[in-house]
Amino acid sequence: MPKIVDHDQRRLELVDATWRIIARLGIESATMREIALEAGFANGALKPYFPTKDDLLTFAFGHVFNRTNERIAEFTAGQAGLAALRAFCVEVLPLDEERINEARIVIPFWQKAINDPDKARIHRESMEQWLAAIRQHLAEAREAGNVTTAVDDAALAGQLLNLLLGAQISAALAPAGQVELGLNEQLEGFLALLAC
Repeated sequence: MPKIVDHDQRRLELVDATWRIIARLGIESATMREIALEAGFANGALKPYFPTKDDLLTFAFGHVFNRTNERIAEFTAGQAGLAALRAFCVEVLPLDEERINEARIVIPFWQKAINDPDKARIHRESMEQWLAAIRQHLAEAREAGNVTTAVDDAALAGQLLNLLLGAQISAALAPAGQVELGLNEQLEGFLALLAC
């Protein structure tokens, strides 16, 4: 009787192995052979799932984005305005080792997206989704009287997204094991300025 393989589970195992390799060795050393070894598979077993490392990186970016969105949905459920905005941001910020490893996946994807129109489109669509959510939370907060700044919500949303994305770079470049980068304080400082 042939063994039944859960292909979705295998893809996720490969993504998790990719995170571990990139965290330890960096993207350039994350060869398909190293990833297969880390996941406990034969090198050839990756080809049906991800013919190239580039394909794996694209899938990994989508997986990170979806995982982040799942966390956002969980922690913003039943909230609106400033509370929802804060919860959204906390789930995007790389505040622990898992989210720092996610940043280590996202940054190489961005690098590839500079010259790859398909990856650039994936990134652009993902960020448009986040900007829409941020603008919605800002509008709710403004209606509740918690946002009083004269700065336009579209500009505020762009600033906040840039803060969140820049935090990915800071966390990925921090010395190994350093997870406290003052990101919570920076977020609270930004949110405090909304009432100015």
